[in-house]
Amino acid sequence: MRTPVQATHVALSWLTVLPLPQPTAEMNRSTGASVMSAVPVVGAVLGALAVAVATLLSLTDLPATLVGVLIVATLGLATRGMHLDGLADTADGLGCYGPPERVAEVMKSGSSGPFGVATLVVVMAVQAVGFGALTDQHRWYEIGFAVALGRLVAVVGARRGLVAAHTEGFGALVADSQRISIAAWTAVAVLAAAATGWGTDGFAMTTAVQAIAVVAVVLLTGWLFTRHCARRVGGMNGDILGAGIELGVAIAVVGLLI
Repeated sequence: MRTPVQATHVALSWLTVLPLPQPTAEMNRSTGASVMSAVPVVGAVLGALAVAVATLLSLTDLPATLVGVLIVATLGLATRGMHLDGLADTADGLGCYGPPERVAEVMKSGSSGPFGVATLVVVMAVQAVGFGALTDQHRWYEIGFAVALGRLVAVVGARRGLVAAHTEGFGALVADSQRISIAAWTAVAVLAAAATGWGTDGFAMTTAVQAIAVVAVVLLTGWLFTRHCARRVGGMNGDILGAGIELGVAIAVVGLLI
């Protein structure tokens, strides 16, 4: 088990392009469990990056939708596009017929089929338009909140009871490892959602309740989505976790804008 600082260091080095010193931790299941419990911290860092980009671009005359596209592109670059790749691979796998072995084969093929490409375009478009609208309304906090909340889906996907699909790879390191962290981060997410109600005019209960409802919807959808994927694939893997993150962000921005 790594300390929280060490786990966050490894998580940032795994899941972002930040120029950090290479971690010296042995890559085993203990490290994987610690890293997964720190993934929402990575979400907070990426959320801050998204807010910074949105704030800077809001000073230009760029259309809101283009601003949203650039925010999505920035997040994709900052994460090496791994979650987007996971989304496309997972969509292709779910779109095929056959036993778990066939689904896993499609997901590992390395190329994206029509279903994967279409899913990728739709999810990225939803995120881009959503981020653009939030930027246009100067809702900076909610941009960062949506990015961070999406990462909580990955923690949910690594919950106890969902075993790894394979004996090697990222899924083998992190699957079936999370329990207490899910409850702890859910509580943090609810508190963070409630904070959306604070504004220059005081506290808006309706806004806070809506954001808390978004947390519930994202977590429930993430729970069902990862369970369904694990059933189709024969277990959990890194692609499914990445897909859950991107889906969670898309649901969050839509929910915040309704």
